[in-house]
Amino acid sequence: MGITNDGLSYWQAETTGTPLLTTTVGNLLDQRANTFPEREALVYSNYPEFGGTLDIRWSYQEYRARADEVARGLLALGLRKGEHIAVWAANLPEWPLLQMAAAKAGLVLVTINPSYYSTELEYVLKQGDIVALFFMARVRDHDCITTVRSLTTPGPHYGAVTSQRLPLLRYLCLLGMSPPGLTGPLSETHDWRPALFRELIAAGEQVSDEELHARQASIQPHDAAMIQYTSGTTGFPKGALLSHFNIINNAAMFMDRWELTGEDRTCTAMPFFHVGGCVLAVLGALYKAIPLHPMIAFDPLKAMRIISSEHCTTMGAVPTMLMAILRHPDFANYDLSSLRTIVSGAASVPVYLMEQVKERIGSDIAIVFGQTESSGGITLTRPSDSFELKAATVGVPLAHSEVKIINPATGTLVRCGETGELCCRGFLVMQGYYKMPEKTAETIDRDGWLHSGDLATMNEQGYINIVGRLKEMIIRGGENIYPREIEEFLIRHPKIADVQVLGIPDAYFGEEILAVIQAKEDTVLDEDEVRTYCRGRISHQKIPRYIQFVATYPLTASGKVQKFKLRETAIKMLGLEEARQRSAKK
Repeated sequence: MGITNDGLSYWQAETTGTPLLTTTVGNLLDQRANTFPEREALVYSNYPEFGGTLDIRWSYQEYRARADEVARGLLALGLRKGEHIAVWAANLPEWPLLQMAAAKAGLVLVTINPSYYSTELEYVLKQGDIVALFFMARVRDHDCITTVRSLTTPGPHYGAVTSQRLPLLRYLCLLGMSPPGLTGPLSETHDWRPALFRELIAAGEQVSDEELHARQASIQPHDAAMIQYTSGTTGFPKGALLSHFNIINNAAMFMDRWELTGEDRTCTAMPFFHVGGCVLAVLGALYKAIPLHPMIAFDPLKAMRIISSEHCTTMGAVPTMLMAILRHPDFANYDLSSLRTIVSGAASVPVYLMEQVKERIGSDIAIVFGQTESSGGITLTRPSDSFELKAATVGVPLAHSEVKIINPATGTLVRCGETGELCCRGFLVMQGYYKMPEKTAETIDRDGWLHSGDLATMNEQGYINIVGRLKEMIIRGGENIYPREIEEFLIRHPKIADVQVLGIPDAYFGEEILAVIQAKEDTVLDEDEVRTYCRGRISHQKIPRYIQFVATYPLTASGKVQKFKLRETAIKMLGLEEARQRSAKK
């Protein structure tokens, strides 16, 4: 199987190698704990600021035992199979414990971006039908307890709540360290607080092993396991409903392509609320039974300390994270030579960045492409691929999945090398958007094909190149222009650290090109210099008409640049509201 030989962009599912797994997340944890009881599973290190509370080295046996304790605590709350609980937190150790415990208890874990504020949190809690929320007291400067209190009414005991705005929510539990003064006996000034995680575990002591085993045995591979909300690069988030079958097999096919062994150690900078964190990292490490070294939140200095001290052989990070590591003033002080492969994706990976990683770290980059709706990865480069292939493509489809490139207007297959919309089908396709049947029908067609919204090409060997987003493609005077091509060109300017290219309204051409540039530190760069660099190197219609310089980009918590926010800001700054209205009428 693989690429067809008729010259069309269609990849037939490869079924050789590892068969699809028909198990659940909870059962997979039990299998790994039985087979590799003493092997390290979850390791937190290099956090001395927490006074030793984050010096953690759990074996697979300990990992399972702790997950079982949490699962019994969830059953003690009276949570019924299929109910939804949410986690709103950074990458604390309690996060993967909740993921495993929810799976064992037959609950659907809803992941919430820790950078969300009150309005965004309320939307997910209500739209996702959340009955219990697990959260941190504070995320950066955000007082999460105050936010949660503003949405709820305290109940008769710790953790119990009611809410007119959130009628299903009935329990709150705090993760991580408690703020000073929060704990203590009930008093006139201290009459309520969220339950503490250790209290949840203690309550579970009344639940027998037999009760937990009976609940776990009732869960089937195609039962819903998670709801993950789209990251918001294009606006309104939608909840992708993912089954045990979806996420376990995506992690398995991803890790098998990556060719890791039991000797590997993987560090992840990806947030757990994202598929790159809780599926590819957490479940990927579980599938391979290797140690996972998470970061609570990405910090380039922490990343270098963990990699160098723990001798991590692999790492998962988006391009913005890799750039931050390479630019860090202490980069030369750390030995990162243990890194054999860095898997990057979630955004386009500039060739220049790949060259820098190879030259300065000595690591290859594996390029993954996927999305929340595909349970994680869709394609991944092969370890044996040349640097040129990794630089030019996002690899070939994962095993057991079909991929095709179609004309978005007609739905017909395009020829190899032609641009169209990437669609995929197979185990990786979500069950749908939660409570959004119309949006689901727009995304998954009657034949089961997931329409990604990404523009791509496929070559004669089946390697895929992502050209851009269907909605981000710039149509200037009737000509299709792909932002990534211009970004790849501009990033090679010696004074440009990063660049984002997008289309903005124009009364005459319909759209014009805007380049939003981050200049390198201690350099001076202006619009004329950028345009001079472009002339004679790229065609005139691809030279940005508008150029803006910024210090930072608006990012999602997973490191993706929110181009829609850059676009809205530019329209206001340039006074293009009227041009937008005119182009919308055409």
